[in-house]
Amino acid sequence: MSRTAEEIGRTERGPRPLPPLGEQRATGDLSSVDTVLANGLRVLAVHKPTVPMVELRLRIPFAAADAATAAKHAAVGELLAETVLTGTARRDRVAIDTELALVGGELGASVDPMRLSMAGSALATGFDTLLDVLADALTGATYADGEVARERDRLVERIALAGSQPRTIARKALQRHRYGNHPYVYEMPEADDVAEVTADEVRAMHAAGVLPRGAVLVVVGDVEPQQAVAAVDKALSGWTGDATARKLAPLPDLPGGDLLLVPRAGAVQSQFRLSAQSIGRTDERYPALQLANLAFGGFFSSRLVENIREDKGYTYHARSGPEFTSSGATLQVDADTASEVTAPALLEIRYELGKFAVLPPTEEELETVRQYAVGSLLISTSSQPGMASQLASIAELGLGIDWLTAHPARLQAVTHEQIADAAREFFAPGRFTGVIVGDPDTLAGLDVLGGVRR
Repeated sequence: MSRTAEEIGRTERGPRPLPPLGEQRATGDLSSVDTVLANGLRVLAVHKPTVPMVELRLRIPFAAADAATAAKHAAVGELLAETVLTGTARRDRVAIDTELALVGGELGASVDPMRLSMAGSALATGFDTLLDVLADALTGATYADGEVARERDRLVERIALAGSQPRTIARKALQRHRYGNHPYVYEMPEADDVAEVTADEVRAMHAAGVLPRGAVLVVVGDVEPQQAVAAVDKALSGWTGDATARKLAPLPDLPGGDLLLVPRAGAVQSQFRLSAQSIGRTDERYPALQLANLAFGGFFSSRLVENIREDKGYTYHARSGPEFTSSGATLQVDADTASEVTAPALLEIRYELGKFAVLPPTEEELETVRQYAVGSLLISTSSQPGMASQLASIAELGLGIDWLTAHPARLQAVTHEQIADAAREFFAPGRFTGVIVGDPDTLAGLDVLGGVRR
């Protein structure tokens, strides 16, 4: 006779106690090579033979020159990412897809205000093919007029649709509120700007900006690091350039202040996007801040989620977390609520921030988030894709495999005093600014709370 999960989880004396967590095992020694090729490309190769595959992550700094050209740069750059793999002098779109498919591979591109990213994978036996296709795109992408026109039309439609979504509206409003006209603001181009992009402009941007010097290529998988570097060097030796890829200009520090109410007439929900200046991964306080953030709003059992989701039922989505740039970081608090509970939700968010700064995480909370953080990191780096993505995110800071594998120990070393200091320093309500997007006619309660300007 079968038993239900509830029956299995209980005994005559009450709930069955959960077994203790097992010991978390750190990542073993990984052979790796971290070097810079003659063309200026940094290559970080790690031997991780979990499965007979190879993962590849390329990050090229790809920022606009200044605020005046940022809108145009975003439009052309987005179309470049959409079309860089649609054909070269040697291969058309079908040939690219076919050759990758024959080695169990894939390759894609994306862009943001900081970088052009290319990510791919293939069977280890097809690594040379993956590199050859990558090199072909980097050095010989043709951006045929017809391909650019087709992708431009699709992109215009997608941007127009995305621009009507509440999350997109809130993100754009937050970026403008925080950084004005800084190039970092232009995460999504305007549809009208994209509609005017020509194939010649895309080709010119590729020639001027897709450069190896300053870029980072991460290779993780069932391939010896020295052999991987040699293969990369051979495949990408023709990718050259005298200039260095352009990094994003540093962002100004973010002062705290009033929230800006962004009107969205008829909205039945409100979007909270709060933001405060934070610290990057290389700061010695970062491990303590990482754990403090988890305790506040960084996972499902956090204080913020327990309050405005589980207890009050104001939201389904609430979280806090870091947002990293090439020059620093900010701390975000996000939540979406029904319009009628917007003011009460803001009251509770402010209350939790103040409480967290005054009454920081307990020893029990510290151990819970420590186990979660270390376990999550070990799980994410146990796979080849996870390891490759983690390394790519820190390689841009000049860090490598040693920093990543040592991070669990840094988290284990965080003391209760250090996490309390991080809570007081980074979560004080006065440090935050941001936006609330909603229907102003239904949000009169915000005026009573204060600290929100229309």
